[in-house]
Amino acid sequence: MGLEIRGVSKLFGSKTAVDNISFQINEPSVVGFLGPNGAGKTTTMRMITGYLAATEGEIAIDGQRVDPAHAGLRSKIGYLPESNPLYTEMEVHEYLKFTAQLSGLDAAATSRRLEFVVERCGLREVLYDPIYRLSKGYKQRVGLAQAMIHDPEILILDEPTSGLDPNQVIGIRDLISELAKEKFVVLSTHILSEVQALCNRVLIINRGKLVLDATADELQHRSTGLLTIVVKTGLPAEKVAETFQKALEPSRCSAKKNGGTVNVQLSLKDSDEVRERAFDLCVTNNFKLLGLSNSGTDLENLFRELTLGSDETGQQQ
Repeated sequence: MGLEIRGVSKLFGSKTAVDNISFQINEPSVVGFLGPNGAGKTTTMRMITGYLAATEGEIAIDGQRVDPAHAGLRSKIGYLPESNPLYTEMEVHEYLKFTAQLSGLDAAATSRRLEFVVERCGLREVLYDPIYRLSKGYKQRVGLAQAMIHDPEILILDEPTSGLDPNQVIGIRDLISELAKEKFVVLSTHILSEVQALCNRVLIINRGKLVLDATADELQHRSTGLLTIVVKTGLPAEKVAETFQKALEPSRCSAKKNGGTVNVQLSLKDSDEVRERAFDLCVTNNFKLLGLSNSGTDLENLFRELTLGSDETGQQQ
């Protein structure tokens, strides 16, 4: 069981939306699929589901090639697109039963799976409401329920927590984590904290090319950390920043004066290891150390480093 993408490209006329990407997912997990707008994320997801055909390369599920003309593999995939198309005139239970039947479930299986997704997606109180009356958050939960209704092996989720309030977000994240114990979940989101909270592995695509494929542990080593130091000194902020910049060589360094104290922020590859050196530097320069804290992995910095300069207004995702 697994998902394999081998040398996949997608062209729309003369425009290359996805450019020769390859990766494999061989065990149940949550894989974060990131990139700026127009990078090729949604196009890749649509090819995985069989909605679009690849121009070049091959996508395989359990060793079987995905082909838009071959509908059999679709039962293995659950898809929540970003646009979340729903039949809004239908009541929630009608829509979910309808999608279950489209996936080939019999009456007994439909009843069983309906009970599961209604409970897990928190739809009990709106089960008999027409979808057009629902809030955006509830509509998103209905979309997630339809992706899960047929118990697929692979879940492709494009912005699954969009429009949810903080409590609902936590509930959906917990559900995704539980599902990932036995399913392959590919998750696209612009919320980087969500990636850090959920994902075992991160893929970053930029201008159609895969620019990062790293596990959570590998990402921890590659990403910069943000070290914040608060010192009491009579020196100007720029002199304090210069001291830390020369000694510690961070990728970024900023300092701000606040009365008799200076707040210094350093972006470093290994901010944990540098903490002791920063402490010694304060002693050497007679800075009175008032605070020293590390915010940990800074995925945002790494994302910007890999995608800076891309067209944020790209039309084709």
